Amino acid sequence: MVGAGYTGLSAARTLAEGGRSVLVLEAGRPGDGASSRAGGMIGDRLRWSFGELVARHGTAKAVDISREMRASVDHVEAVVRDHSIDCHFGRTGRYYAAYRAATYEAQARDLELLARHLPTNAEMVPKAEQSRILGTETYVGGRLDPDGAAVHSAFYHQGLLGAALAAGVTVLGETPLTGHDVGPDRTVTVTTPRGRIQARDLVMATNGYSGPAARDLRRRVIPIASTIIATEELPAATIARLFPGGRMISDSRKLLHYYRPSPDGRRVLFGGRPKLLAESLGTCARRLRADMVEIFPELGSVRISHAWTGNVAYTFDKMPHVGQLAGVWYAMGYCGSGVAMATWLGHKVALKVQGNPAGRTAFDDLPFQTRLYYRGRPWFLPIVSAWYWAQDRFG
Repeated sequence: MVGAGYTGLSAARTLAEGGRSVLVLEAGRPGDGASSRAGGMIGDRLRWSFGELVARHGTAKAVDISREMRASVDHVEAVVRDHSIDCHFGRTGRYYAAYRAATYEAQARDLELLARHLPTNAEMVPKAEQSRILGTETYVGGRLDPDGAAVHSAFYHQGLLGAALAAGVTVLGETPLTGHDVGPDRTVTVTTPRGRIQARDLVMATNGYSGPAARDLRRRVIPIASTIIATEELPAATIARLFPGGRMISDSRKLLHYYRPSPDGRRVLFGGRPKLLAESLGTCARRLRADMVEIFPELGSVRISHAWTGNVAYTFDKMPHVGQLAGVWYAMGYCGSGVAMATWLGHKVALKVQGNPAGRTAFDDLPFQTRLYYRGRPWFLPIVSAWYWAQDRFG
């Protein structure tokens, strides 16, 4: 196993509980990447709406994918419960805020279509009623999915690590993969600075940190730096006014914002991908603070106490992927939905390695695409960023 984030630890635990001897290699310290630095928001939606999934894959596949997304949220809840992980898990609900009337109308049509095929508790919230969800006048309304959840991402990662170790998994930090070779008998020889290892199977769980040693997979995922800022501690009344009900918030911008009250209820955590490219942390933090104040003007004098960043991984079709490529198993490309999907697909890829039919997923037959012009370095992100900025600015 390569990667000690959510995917790798989830897969490792499932394999160990199934009787396998499991070694996890991590280039840095376990949790150094996005798994411990995520916003901790858990939802059952991908980058595509239900209607877009229908248009791209047909109704039956769209329903299958949507059911699996719901199952991924339930799976996280079960893992937290079964392993007694103290990570502030809660079914807070998630609100998808619309910047423009056209977006709100599209959300409403999509929800109507979804309700024809699957039961749903989601509801549209017009601007006149939005104050029960969010203390801002920025948006024209939005869609509330009450089954969405939240965790403290670092505590959740620590819990997954503890569960894996308790199952007998060995985790080696500061041990990067430098190469691998799949032999004629399908066994794998893995090379690290500490030496060589022979394994029956190799699972790549590197997502936004896929390096040159994972060349075939690196060409299929686009690492994007996602940044979060935290305010200084605020009065409880301020948090209650900005976030009635403590919902998780995402908005409809192309260069999206996602934000929430901190798990202890004392700060605002405000995240986004300001330029889709890893700039200095200070530059990204200043941009995010300006965006936060635009949404919540009353935070204009509030100081920022912390800022951090980590890589998410997008794919060319904006879908997660799981399976086997050139003799190597993988699960990655969560496109910003990694808390639930990494845990879920890590578990699923482990079942696949074991030959268990329960490893089937709705994502199995999706081609894991790349492009001739892409070798793993996302040189095109500044162009995409400028295009997205123009769409956000001018519609």
